[in-house]
Amino acid sequence: MATIDDVAKASGVSKGTVSSVFSKKRPISKEVSERVLAAAEALNYKPNYWARSLANRSTHIIGLNIRGESFKFGQFHLSLLNGVLRVCYEHGYRLLVNTLSPAYLNQVENIASDPVDGEILLDPVEDDARIADRLRSGLPIVVIGRPPAKYEAQVSYVDNDNVGMAARVTRYLLELGHTEILFLNAMAGTTVSDDRGNGYLAAFKRAGRVSKPELMLNKPPEDTPSHGFGYHAALAKLTALPAITAIIVDTDMMALGVYKAAEQLGLRIPEQLSVIAFSDNSVLSAEFHPPLTGVRLYADRLGTEALQLLLEQMQAEGKSAKRVLVPAELVVRGSCASPMFTHK
Repeated sequence: MATIDDVAKASGVSKGTVSSVFSKKRPISKEVSERVLAAAEALNYKPNYWARSLANRSTHIIGLNIRGESFKFGQFHLSLLNGVLRVCYEHGYRLLVNTLSPAYLNQVENIASDPVDGEILLDPVEDDARIADRLRSGLPIVVIGRPPAKYEAQVSYVDNDNVGMAARVTRYLLELGHTEILFLNAMAGTTVSDDRGNGYLAAFKRAGRVSKPELMLNKPPEDTPSHGFGYHAALAKLTALPAITAIIVDTDMMALGVYKAAEQLGLRIPEQLSVIAFSDNSVLSAEFHPPLTGVRLYADRLGTEALQLLLEQMQAEGKSAKRVLVPAELVVRGSCASPMFTHK
């Protein structure tokens, strides 16, 4: 097996120069770099990644930590990954994706044990042990989503304006004439569900209307499929409270469940029931008849902005916290209308 000495001898340079060509720690001329790389290829030499990492105290790996039970990538996460990977590629980083379930996230052996130079944390909750641990260890982190209030001044994060967007979505339905609006929100305790819930309530208050607590439900914390939750929650509420004429849901998958419940109850969308989702999953668009009104969150840009913030933090001497808000867009299609009929 070829060694760094063999490459140095074949290319007529020192071991230090060969090391610098691969590590990029100091600039090497194009002519010398090409000669070294050609010699390495001819000798089938590959640098010892872990030895180099130990010497540099850097793995050149970025972590992406996602909370989830039996996690499955939806369109939002795939788009976000594309954004992260694009910046990783541009800067020569690898990506380590960690999808430990919440049951394991707080266990000592699973916290901060990954060989990463920095980490992006998704789906923050109000009592998020991941954030506290990373701050104690000094590992650079960026959160996608609003971190708990006690960490907002310490942690850089990228987010949509979930309070403002939820208020806009709710206001849109109120202006169409809906007054009984069911909100099937994300899991309780997540900051995104808190923010969207606050936006929903704020829209009612601004319109001079009283929101009803029984019309805002959170997805159960256990491993409940979004489609199943949307179906069962909509079926139960529409049966018990026939005055409901509109439903806001967390995801497109949840909306599919609502469509199924409406079909079972013989309700026409949008004439008798309007539906709107806090996502815009193009992969599922063919499943919705009529087309689903949704919110475009620009997940790829969330990923891009998060990694750029993380790289900036990793390279900077001072680690001042920054916040980046990525605009979201309401995309109106065929699933919402003024309530022409009420159902019984």
